[in-house]
Amino acid sequence: MPDRLGAPLEAPIVGTLALIGVGLIGSSIAHVARRQNLAARIVATAQSEATRKRVKELGLADEVAPSPGEAVRDADLIILCAPVGANTGIAAEIGPHLQQGAIVSDVGSVKGAVIAAVAPHLPPGMHFVPAHPVAGTEQSGPDAGFATLFLHRWCILTPPEGTEAAAIDKVRAFWTGAGSNVEVMTASHHDLVLAITSHVPHLIAYNIVGTAADLEEVTQAEVIKFSAGGFRDFTRIAASDPTMWRDVFLHNRDAALEMLGRFNEDLAALQRMIRWGDGEGLFNLFTRTRAIRRSIIAEGQETAAPDFGRHAEDELD
Repeated sequence: MPDRLGAPLEAPIVGTLALIGVGLIGSSIAHVARRQNLAARIVATAQSEATRKRVKELGLADEVAPSPGEAVRDADLIILCAPVGANTGIAAEIGPHLQQGAIVSDVGSVKGAVIAAVAPHLPPGMHFVPAHPVAGTEQSGPDAGFATLFLHRWCILTPPEGTEAAAIDKVRAFWTGAGSNVEVMTASHHDLVLAITSHVPHLIAYNIVGTAADLEEVTQAEVIKFSAGGFRDFTRIAASDPTMWRDVFLHNRDAALEMLGRFNEDLAALQRMIRWGDGEGLFNLFTRTRAIRRSIIAEGQETAAPDFGRHAEDELD
């Protein structure tokens, strides 16, 4: 499987792309949109003046607008890249300024709550195609983005029932142009799947790192000094943006709690195996989980390299 983006498109997919929020995902969209000619013009905005200034310095957009309302005035495709908890306010602000036929999308890892927050604020004649690029690093901010972040990763679209096929196709084409594999599913199914594949693993990582730091018998210096591979890998996940992940759990609580309940049941079974010396049960579990890891590598979603499949040269523009 090629590990580089292909040649830029001869003609852009959209005229003006507006990015509302320019963190890791927003800045990576800007990089790949410019490199692959996905948009003829890029307009960006961010909540803080410092971030808007940095976006200008990095040359991520053709125009940096002072507000979301200003950013979307002439946009054909608007992508909300702010934490999901901010979507209600953003949608209310941009709704009156959207041009007829504009497509609004997002990048949140929760979809049901995003649809509920955004859809009521979009006037008739607009199209709403929520999206979730399943890609990321533990870094954040406009300096963190790079064009190959989405390469060979999945982007899940969750258009509400009745969304026009042409709008879905345009968003699909945009993410395909960014190097993603694209799949369409319902928002409720997405939220359940991502609760176990992404949300609960993050919660476990946050918890285990916090537990280690709180152990009275072990100093924080020892936790850092003697971090073995397993704990070190957990700390990478636990370094993810706290605002984003706070909002994820608050807006996908039902699915997350359901998956946590299942996890607790399985953890109790594992405790029993250890307590009663069930070596065969432990061996069978570890064999099954090892096979899952190898399947992920076989699907091209990871490599066997010890760097999470991310090479430094891939991050360069």
